[in-house]
Amino acid sequence: MVRILDRYDQYSYAERQRTGADSESQENWPVEYPKLAARIEVLQRKLRNLVGEDLDPLSLRELQDLEQQLDTALKRIRTRKNQLVHESISEMDKKRKALRELNKSLAKKVKENKTMLEEEHDQVQLVGQQQTIQGRHNSSTLMLMPPPPQPPSTPTLPTFRTTSGGVQARGAVDDNDSDKGGRPPPRPAAATNTRMPLWMLSPFE
Repeated sequence: MVRILDRYDQYSYAERQRTGADSESQENWPVEYPKLAARIEVLQRKLRNLVGEDLDPLSLRELQDLEQQLDTALKRIRTRKNQLVHESISEMDKKRKALRELNKSLAKKVKENKTMLEEEHDQVQLVGQQQTIQGRHNSSTLMLMPPPPQPPSTPTLPTFRTTSGGVQARGAVDDNDSDKGGRPPPRPAAATNTRMPLWMLSPFE
């Protein structure tokens, strides 16, 4: 409870102090107003003088002071302007260098890509030439390759025919002697009939 009362006293004292200050400032308003109005008038007149207006009431000394103020202000303006110009030039120089580096990097990449494309093109042409040469070599090899050997023909034994005068031997007909139609070749006109002696036909003891 005591703490609450102490806090109330503190806040009450602070509020009374603030209210008293406001009341005192309000009491001083009628005195401060003419001073503030006169100061505003002086500042407005100086502002008009700085822009070249209301110069007739000014004396020579006041005009010299005004000129000096304008010279000082002009020097400050020029100094600030030059500073901004130098900063702008420096910033533009940095951007120019950055753009130059970017241009170099892009040119390098373009050159690398061009070289890579040329290498790929050359490689494709080389592969095509190799394939063409290989195809020609294969075709020439097939043309120069000898035909496969024919299987050896199986010889047939002669047949024997018994006649009244002896044994007549008839030669076997080779399969290769037949023409393409599958018919055996015509028998020659002068066919030989060989008569074997009878003792060759007797059984062996």
